[in-house]
Amino acid sequence: MNPLKALWNHLTAVQIAPPLWLVALSGFAALAVVAYPASWHISRGLITIAHEGGHALVAVVTRRKLRGIRLHSDTSGVTLTRGRPTGPGMIATAAAGYVAPSLIGLGSAWLVSDGRITMLLWAVLALLTCMLLMIRNFFGAVSLLAVGGAVFALSWFAPPHVQSACAYVAAWFLLLGGVRPILELQAKRRLGRAPDSDADQLARLTRVPGTLWVLLFLLVSAAAFVYGGYLLTARWLPF
Repeated sequence: MNPLKALWNHLTAVQIAPPLWLVALSGFAALAVVAYPASWHISRGLITIAHEGGHALVAVVTRRKLRGIRLHSDTSGVTLTRGRPTGPGMIATAAAGYVAPSLIGLGSAWLVSDGRITMLLWAVLALLTCMLLMIRNFFGAVSLLAVGGAVFALSWFAPPHVQSACAYVAAWFLLLGGVRPILELQAKRRLGRAPDSDADQLARLTRVPGTLWVLLFLLVSAAAFVYGGYLLTARWLPF
């Protein structure tokens, strides 16, 4: 068989759906990670990777010059772009960060619910590789290599049922983990501790209050969670 065709068949192979109890357990596991402060502090860096990746992707799509990405040990990050300081491209780039984890989670839920686990894992690897090319600090590079190495090992060595379980946990984690930073953002804004947040930058760009931007982020993430949760459980629902 042609090697490229064999690779394509491998990527598009459909895996058997896990039992309902495993889907539910994966959701509760993701909820525990997001809700418990200690585990959230450790895992929040994964949400930051998705957040900064969202900024970077939209910057490229809107033809802004992507100068680099930095990921920090305190789970913060920054994406530097060059171009017009105002206008649709800058607005879209600034707005992409907080909704990116939830939208990536929604896309993951769609692939997972269709049994496309291998395709999801390799898509994540491709995105991490693209981000690695634009990383501009040592901690960020190590973080992406560690996450990418874990995803590669999972896709290459783990049996299908382990891949499936991990994919469900990851999808739930992104859907749930995409909501918490938005709530944290508004809490910081109320205390005046985030004057240069994405929402406040958007307020200066659009003259729409930052609180409304936070509300928009929350609505998008909540909608992604509801629909993503439906996709992950639809196979067992009676309607």
